[in-house]
Amino acid sequence: MGRKELGEFEHQVLLAILRLGGESYSAPLVLELEERGGREVAHAAVFIVLKRLEEKGYVSSRMEEREEAGTRRARRYFRLEDTGLERLRESRETLQRFWEGVTDVLEEEQR
Repeated sequence: MGRKELGEFEHQVLLAILRLGGESYSAPLVLELEERGGREVAHAAVFIVLKRLEEKGYVSSRMEEREEAGTRRARRYFRLEDTGLERLRESRETLQRFWEGVTDVLEEEQR
Protein backbone atom coordinates (compact mmCIF):
# COMPACT_ATOMS: atom_id res chain seq x y z
CA MET A 1 0.00 0.00 0.00
CA GLY A 2 2.99 2.37 0.15
CA ARG A 3 4.40 4.40 2.97
CA LYS A 4 2.17 5.37 5.84
CA GLU A 5 3.45 8.91 6.43
CA LEU A 6 1.67 11.75 4.70
CA GLY A 7 3.59 14.10 2.46
CA GLU A 8 2.92 17.78 3.00
CA PHE A 9 0.64 18.13 -0.02
CA GLU A 10 -1.20 14.88 0.79
CA HIS A 11 -1.80 16.26 4.26
CA GLN A 12 -3.13 19.52 2.84
CA VAL A 13 -5.46 17.74 0.40
CA LEU A 14 -6.93 15.56 3.16
CA LEU A 15 -7.45 18.63 5.35
CA ALA A 16 -9.08 20.50 2.46
CA ILE A 17 -11.52 17.62 1.91
CA LEU A 18 -12.29 17.63 5.63
CA ARG A 19 -12.85 21.41 5.60
CA LEU A 20 -15.26 20.98 2.67
CA GLY A 21 -17.48 18.62 4.63
CA GLY A 22 -15.67 15.34 4.01
CA GLU A 23 -16.48 15.11 0.31
CA SER A 24 -15.74 17.28 -2.70
CA TYR A 25 -14.84 17.32 -6.36
CA SER A 26 -11.62 18.86 -7.65
CA ALA A 27 -12.57 22.49 -8.36
CA PRO A 28 -13.57 23.40 -4.77
CA LEU A 29 -10.55 21.44 -3.51
CA VAL A 30 -8.18 23.47 -5.66
CA LEU A 31 -9.79 26.73 -4.50
CA GLU A 32 -9.53 25.69 -0.84
CA LEU A 33 -5.89 24.67 -1.26
CA GLU A 34 -5.05 27.95 -2.98
CA GLU A 35 -6.87 30.06 -0.41
CA ARG A 36 -5.38 28.31 2.62
CA GLY A 37 -1.92 27.80 1.13
CA GLY A 38 -1.58 31.23 -0.45
CA ARG A 39 -0.28 29.89 -3.75
CA GLU A 40 -1.52 28.53 -7.06
CA VAL A 41 -2.21 24.81 -7.22
CA ALA A 42 -2.28 22.78 -10.43
CA HIS A 43 -5.39 20.64 -10.95
CA ALA A 44 -3.15 17.84 -12.24
CA ALA A 45 -1.13 17.85 -9.01
CA VAL A 46 -4.34 17.52 -6.99
CA PHE A 47 -5.54 14.58 -9.12
CA ILE A 48 -2.18 12.81 -8.75
CA VAL A 49 -2.33 13.16 -4.96
CA LEU A 50 -5.99 12.11 -4.84
CA LYS A 51 -5.16 8.95 -6.81
CA ARG A 52 -2.30 8.16 -4.41
CA LEU A 53 -4.56 8.80 -1.38
CA GLU A 54 -7.21 6.54 -2.88
CA GLU A 55 -4.61 3.78 -3.40
CA LYS A 56 -3.68 4.12 0.29
CA GLY A 57 -7.37 3.83 1.25
CA TYR A 58 -7.53 7.33 2.76
CA VAL A 59 -10.14 8.57 0.27
CA SER A 60 -12.66 6.96 -2.03
CA SER A 61 -14.22 8.35 -5.18
CA ARG A 62 -17.42 8.12 -7.13
CA MET A 63 -18.64 9.53 -10.42
CA GLU A 64 -21.79 11.61 -10.50
CA GLU A 65 -23.49 12.90 -13.63
CA ARG A 66 -25.58 16.05 -13.59
CA GLU A 67 -27.31 18.08 -16.21
CA GLU A 68 -26.27 21.72 -16.26
CA ALA A 69 -27.56 24.17 -18.85
CA GLY A 70 -28.71 21.31 -21.09
CA THR A 71 -25.36 19.52 -20.94
CA ARG A 72 -24.62 16.33 -19.01
CA ARG A 73 -21.54 16.74 -16.89
CA ALA A 74 -19.72 14.04 -14.96
CA ARG A 75 -17.73 14.86 -11.84
CA ARG A 76 -15.60 12.64 -9.65
CA TYR A 77 -16.29 13.23 -5.97
CA PHE A 78 -13.68 12.32 -3.39
CA ARG A 79 -14.68 11.29 0.12
CA LEU A 80 -12.48 11.19 3.20
CA GLU A 81 -12.55 7.66 4.61
CA ASP A 82 -12.21 6.71 8.28
CA THR A 83 -8.66 5.51 7.60
CA GLY A 84 -7.79 8.94 6.20
CA LEU A 85 -9.32 10.69 9.19
CA GLU A 86 -7.39 8.41 11.54
CA ARG A 87 -4.16 9.10 9.62
CA LEU A 88 -4.79 12.85 10.02
CA ARG A 89 -5.27 12.40 13.77
CA GLU A 90 -2.03 10.41 14.05
CA SER A 91 -0.16 12.98 11.99
CA ARG A 92 -1.47 15.85 14.12
CA GLU A 93 -0.38 14.07 17.31
CA THR A 94 3.09 13.44 15.90
CA LEU A 95 3.49 17.05 14.81
CA GLN A 96 2.26 18.32 18.17
CA ARG A 97 4.95 16.26 19.91
CA PHE A 98 7.58 17.89 17.70
CA TRP A 99 6.20 21.38 18.45
CA GLU A 100 6.32 20.85 22.21
CA GLY A 101 8.96 23.08 23.73
CA VAL A 102 9.94 25.00 20.60
CA THR A 103 7.11 27.51 20.33
CA ASP A 104 8.74 29.90 22.82
CA VAL A 105 12.03 29.74 20.92
CA LEU A 106 10.34 30.62 17.65
CA GLU A 107 8.42 33.51 19.22
CA GLU A 108 11.62 34.89 20.80
CA GLU A 109 13.31 34.99 17.38
CA GLN A 110 10.50 37.19 16.03
CA ARG A 111 11.10 39.89 18.66
